[in-house]
Amino acid sequence: MSTHPIGIFDSGVGGTSIWREIHALLPHEHTIYLADSKHAPYGHKGKERIIELCKKNTELLLEKNCKLIVVACNTATTNAIAVLRASYEVPFIGIEPAIKPAALQSKSKAVGILATKGTLSSALFHETSNLHASHLTVIERDGEGIVELIEAGRLDSPEMRSVLNVHLQPMIDANIDYLVLGCSHYPYLMPMLLDILPKHVKIIDSGAAVARQTKAILTKTKLLNTRLIRPKLEFYSNARPDVLKSLLSERAKVEYLDF
Repeated sequence: MSTHPIGIFDSGVGGTSIWREIHALLPHEHTIYLADSKHAPYGHKGKERIIELCKKNTELLLEKNCKLIVVACNTATTNAIAVLRASYEVPFIGIEPAIKPAALQSKSKAVGILATKGTLSSALFHETSNLHASHLTVIERDGEGIVELIEAGRLDSPEMRSVLNVHLQPMIDANIDYLVLGCSHYPYLMPMLLDILPKHVKIIDSGAAVARQTKAILTKTKLLNTRLIRPKLEFYSNARPDVLKSLLSERAKVEYLDF
């Protein structure tokens, strides 16, 4: 099974930010990426619906013989990963906001968290926040409108800058020195975020940590591909494959798939 692919799914195109980190760290691994853009964003859906969608994505990846599945979506992880792990034998890697490193490193004792409503309202997020950031001022913002603009192909648009200004101003007013990105779509906003935020604010996302954990679990379970082969990289979207394609290299093959 070591030459079987790694499966990755997200509520849309944003999880490609996680895929990039995994592919950079594990360049010989086959990967299959599912963009469930037809149902994006997950952040405004109820827990049961999120679990239903995650099971659908998981079962498609299992049909394609994936040896490990990365849930490249904060909302899906915080609401559904426990159910997925209890329901399927394949290893799962989740993603959640990197609150701990921000809390440990903050000098101003104020951090911002930009995430979806589904992540911010989840029990797992509150447990993590209470454990690591109870001594800080935490400015939480539900990034309403951001995922929708990215999925519509309006990443670098005046509307996006306007939405970000609304979400970031309360954080700037609170003198944050760290901004935690709690959605895999958000790393694509990095140039605009750096332009809007004061220069001293550092931005943290979870991509590199997810890649390291993926390698660790593959190694532990003896599923790491040690053959020096050219990997097969598959990308599927069930809506707007052109938007997914725009975030990848020209050589990447993106297919429409109804799932």
